[in-house]
Amino acid sequence: METPGSQSSLHRANLERVVRAVRLAGSLTQAEIARTTGLSAATVSNIVRELKDGGTVEVTPTSAGGRRARSVSLSGDAGIVIGVDFGHTHLRVAVGNLAHQVLAEESEPLDVDASSAQGFDRAEELVNRLIAATGVDRSKIAGVGLGVPGPIDVESGTLGSTAILPGWTGTRPAEELRGRLGVPVHVDNDANLGALGELVWGSGRGVRDLAYIKVASGVGAGLVINGKIYRGPGGTAGEIGHITLDESGPVCRCGNRGCLETFAAARYVLPLLQSSHGTDLTMEGVVRLARDGDPGCRRVIADVGRHIGSGVANLCNLLNPSRVVLGGDLAEAGELVLGPIRESVGRYAIPSAARQLSVLPGALGGRAEVLGALALALSEMGDSTLLDGTLSTATPAFT
Repeated sequence: METPGSQSSLHRANLERVVRAVRLAGSLTQAEIARTTGLSAATVSNIVRELKDGGTVEVTPTSAGGRRARSVSLSGDAGIVIGVDFGHTHLRVAVGNLAHQVLAEESEPLDVDASSAQGFDRAEELVNRLIAATGVDRSKIAGVGLGVPGPIDVESGTLGSTAILPGWTGTRPAEELRGRLGVPVHVDNDANLGALGELVWGSGRGVRDLAYIKVASGVGAGLVINGKIYRGPGGTAGEIGHITLDESGPVCRCGNRGCLETFAAARYVLPLLQSSHGTDLTMEGVVRLARDGDPGCRRVIADVGRHIGSGVANLCNLLNPSRVVLGGDLAEAGELVLGPIRESVGRYAIPSAARQLSVLPGALGGRAEVLGALALALSEMGDSTLLDGTLSTATPAFT
C-alpha cells in the first residue's frame, strides 16, 4: 500500500501524468511530454525508459524543429477503443488502438424512423463484425465512445428531445449499449464529439480553445475550453442554433422565433430552392451546385454563412475562442461559406476577439464524430491497468 507523499506514490503519480499525456495526444516527443506534464527532462527520460521496458509505450525516432527526437506513443497492443456514431441517416463505427491508429471503420445507412432498439441492434452487430475483422481479443476493449444527435442529461444519461431521432427521446444510450457489449460506454452529443475529433486529429490540433459548428438537420456547437469539452451543468452548452437572430422570424422547433437554426439548418434552407431546383435537393447537392457556379445556390450559401457568422460573433464576444471549425456538408463549400462567416464576425464581434479568431473548414468531413467518439473513449479510460502491468514487469527508476 502506497503512503501519500512517499517516493513510491510520487513515482506512481509521475507515471500517470506521462501515460495520460501520451494517451490523450496519441504521440509526443519527450520534450513535449516534459512541457505538457511540467516534469523535468531527466524524469521524463527515466519514466519513458521504464514504460518502454514494461511494454506500455513504443519509442520511435523522429525529428522536431530540424533536430533528432524520440516520439513516444502507447503500445499498439496495449488495448483498443471503439467509436459509435448515430447520425440522421447513418451509423458509423470505428475501432482504434491506444496509439490513436484506426484499425477498422465502417458506415451503413440508418433508417431515421428506426426504433432505438433496432438502432442498437445494428450497432452491436457492426461492432462485433469489426472486432472479428481486426482479430482483436475482446478483453482488450478499454471502452466505447458513443455519439447521438441530441442533448444528453449529464446526471441521468438520458437523451433529450431530438428532432433527428424522435423515437429515441428519453432513452439512456450509454446504458443500453453497455448492456449489449459488456464494456464501459461513454456518451455525448454529435457536436461535442465533432469538436473532440477535430481537436485530436483535424483542424483543431494545436489549440486549447475552439468551437466546432455543425450545420446539418440542426445547428449545434461543440465548445473546447482550455483543452476540454465544456458541457455545462445540464449538458446543453453549445446550443448555438437557438441564438435568436430575429424575434419575428420563423417559428423554431424549440418554440421560439427566429433562431439561427431557422436560417441555417437544412430543413429551412432547402425549401428556398425547391421551386427552382426541385424537391429532391440535398445540402450536399446545394454545395456541389454552388461550387459549379449555380447563382441561386451560391446566394443561399452566402446568406447561411452570414447568419452563422452572427452566431459565431456572439460566441467570440462571450468566450473568445482562438479557432472556429465548421463541420457538416456545408463545410465542403469552402470559401463560399467561410468568407461570409468571417465578414459577419468582423462586423459584429469585438475587434480584438475577431482579430484573434481563425475560421477553418473541418478536416475530417463525415468522420469527425466517430473519431471524436474514439477520442472520448480514450479520454475517459483510466490508466491503472496499463500502469499495473508496467510496475509488475519493470524495475522503477528513481524520479
